[in-house]
Amino acid sequence: MDNQRLLVWAAFGLLLWFAYQTWMQDYGPQPTPPVEGADPAEPAVAEDGLSLPELGDAPVEPGSEPTGSLPGDTVAAAPDREETIRVTTDVFDIEISTRGGTVVQATMLGYPIHKDQPDTLVRLLTPERHDLGLIRTGLRSASGEAADHNAVFSARQRSYELGEADEIVVPLVWTDNSGLSVEKRLTFTRGSYAIGVEQTITNSSSQPWRGDQYTQLLRRSRGRERSMFNVDSYSFDGPITYDGDKAEKLERDDLLDKGAVEYSTPDGWVAAIQHHFLSAIVPGADAQHIFRVEVSDDIMIASVVGAKQTVEPGASHTFNRTLYVGPKEQAQLSELHERLKLTVDYGWLTILSQPMFWLLAFIYRYVGNWGLAIIIVTILIKAAFYKLTESSGRSMAKMRNLQPRMKALQERYKDDKQQQSQQMMELYKREQVNPAAGCLPILIQMPFFLAFYWVLVESVEMRQAPFALWITDLSVRDPFFILPLIMGAAMLLQQRLNPTPADPVQARVMQIMPIMFTGFFAFFPAGLVLYWVTNTVLSIAQQWNINKVVEREANQKKAGKKAKTKTKNKE
Repeated sequence: MDNQRLLVWAAFGLLLWFAYQTWMQDYGPQPTPPVEGADPAEPAVAEDGLSLPELGDAPVEPGSEPTGSLPGDTVAAAPDREETIRVTTDVFDIEISTRGGTVVQATMLGYPIHKDQPDTLVRLLTPERHDLGLIRTGLRSASGEAADHNAVFSARQRSYELGEADEIVVPLVWTDNSGLSVEKRLTFTRGSYAIGVEQTITNSSSQPWRGDQYTQLLRRSRGRERSMFNVDSYSFDGPITYDGDKAEKLERDDLLDKGAVEYSTPDGWVAAIQHHFLSAIVPGADAQHIFRVEVSDDIMIASVVGAKQTVEPGASHTFNRTLYVGPKEQAQLSELHERLKLTVDYGWLTILSQPMFWLLAFIYRYVGNWGLAIIIVTILIKAAFYKLTESSGRSMAKMRNLQPRMKALQERYKDDKQQQSQQMMELYKREQVNPAAGCLPILIQMPFFLAFYWVLVESVEMRQAPFALWITDLSVRDPFFILPLIMGAAMLLQQRLNPTPADPVQARVMQIMPIMFTGFFAFFPAGLVLYWVTNTVLSIAQQWNINKVVEREANQKKAGKKAKTKTKNKE
């Protein structure tokens, strides 16, 4: 039994170490490797031009031919004609270039990089080469007459603010000499990180226009060597796709070695994710789309191409697309696409983490504090498994009461280990004690502990969320290490309620465990430590009560035996 307990604790300690490494990769220093041969401040959209791979062919309708690649597929700029439009809503600050209507910058209002620096905000899109992020939209045609991402649009004004309105529409207009005109309308809504893109082409020429729309997400691609000495190297930062069946994260090395990933579906999306935030293209389920993801040097290019349309002379057609640039707020993600919330990566414990987050969010709506929500959910989990842990707790209490008899057997058969084990098993059987039952509570807690960990570090809703007093951010460590020390003291108290291993070496190891765990938890998110402290306190209360009940039952049993003995003696 002692060996089994030690193995379980060792396994749990190993899981804690893995969790610690994962937490450090998310919350430790995030160095940005500079691009070789490039000035960190150098814009990616520069006069020298940055060549990009050709876009894949559009979906072909029966009886039609492919439209070919994008015309002039470069990011060369024309500084004398290009201008920038600034859009400020209640959730982000956006900059749009009149060249192609490209979204060239997006700053998240209300999301500082560090809580103690409220004016330094998270920026998801930027034209700077070292942290490139752009979203391009356009139309293309076999004849080349279309408003692609290199076309320069005219704009009515250079600045838009949401103010008291619920919606902002930014119109951009492009015309050519053949009689084609395109109006691109970008729509921003209060409280939403979604950007609606409409491209209406009007054909005033004498010939039919046939073409399609495309959207490209460009994001810097970071190459890193994985190392056990650099936990940050295990952090995923890159593209994720959904093909209508499953979501898949695409590794940079795989894209470089095996080439582009391409698939066709009427119900998919593509995104570039990082910790807590993402940029995504969600084309909608109105038609078949081709998705393509590739890496060229230090840039990831995700492209979405729609189905071709024919616009007869004198007619017009509107192409629609939705972009998302912002935090991984699961409610908003689900509104755009039911499976877009898969960008919140809970790992292999999603089956536990997802319902746990739902329950936390549900309780948070009523209590308004994520720390209180964590405490309440911990109580509910403890209550759900109360009967199961009660049976193991009773076995632990009986083991504790049996310790004097166990020590007597060990002393009696100290030179005969086989006989000692046999006598121990007979004692367990006679007293109806399960020596392995003490492992059960730990085994039950491990998956919930890890699920709670993933919910805390991956859910942007709990990013920089305060609890009370000195805990001003549940997603980072306790700044004064008070919660970890409380947890260590609680674990020491919990050990006193459980039977002490007979082997002095194992007993010493068990005494060191709370100290080791305190060291681990000192750098864990405060919310996770709060969960473990609450769970430990509840376990102490439960075991203390069980010990009292079992002790009372044992005393009653002894009293009954004495009464029977007295009765027999009288007879």
